[in-house]
Amino acid sequence: MRVAITGAGGLIGRALRARLENDGHEVIRVGRYNASNPPDVRWSVPHGQLDGRTLENLDVVVHLAGESVAGKWTLDKKRAIRDSRVEGTYLLASTLANLTHKPRVLISASAVGYYGDRGDEVLNETAGQGEGFLAEVCRAWERAAQPATDAGIRVVHPRLGVVLSAQGGALKQMLPVFRLGLGGPLGRGDQWMSWVGVDDVVESLMLMMTKESFFGPVNVVSPRPVSNKRFTKILSTLLHRPALFPLPKFVARLAVGQLADEALYASQRCEPDVLNESGYSFKHEELQAALRVVLGR
Repeated sequence: MRVAITGAGGLIGRALRARLENDGHEVIRVGRYNASNPPDVRWSVPHGQLDGRTLENLDVVVHLAGESVAGKWTLDKKRAIRDSRVEGTYLLASTLANLTHKPRVLISASAVGYYGDRGDEVLNETAGQGEGFLAEVCRAWERAAQPATDAGIRVVHPRLGVVLSAQGGALKQMLPVFRLGLGGPLGRGDQWMSWVGVDDVVESLMLMMTKESFFGPVNVVSPRPVSNKRFTKILSTLLHRPALFPLPKFVARLAVGQLADEALYASQRCEPDVLNESGYSFKHEELQAALRVVLGR
């Protein structure tokens, strides 16, 4: 296959590119100008620039690019989070829609933040949108791919949970604190965490590329979500460190503001119904086994 990837330098993009190239597929990296590592295809979302001629005759496009949600959400940061996703997706989808030789499928990333803070409610792909900034961003992010759908391109939205990898993402930020013995649950720790190993993300994306039954939202999460307290206990045990310091919400709010309410302390108990119905077999259903692999233990 000829597969174009935006965000190919990110955590998931790097892993997906390695898998595709190892299997003999051709990968075309779409990205911003970078003198030290220039992309194969250059685009500029703020300027609405993407030359469609460079995207002819592709089989698959995987859209992973977007501003990191980590950090304090100033007005400028929130604008960057939203615009990079919504405007970037619309630019890409509109460009693909106008090609002479369109790709078969556009896999345009989303996130379980779509569901907002839902307590103990079990959330499959039919659950409605939640409330808050992240939920609204995810809704607009997914809707921005509509031009591709209208042009007859199969569009899939993998709603990603917390991706576990020591190479990046939330876990990489947690590890230094936990290794110092300073980790602990977030507040009471009763909020649900929908997690997934990076290898299961890659395998599910590969399945979406070729299986026509995949379209629309797909929860890419382990079928065994855990509470934050349980996550903390398993991680600290594997690292042979105590986890005695709960982080009160008001302290997190002082540090990162709105991010604390909508990401760190939000509860999302998601189920991967679409993946389960497809017959997909997870490499890691249980958190302890997944963390052992990630940590090399």
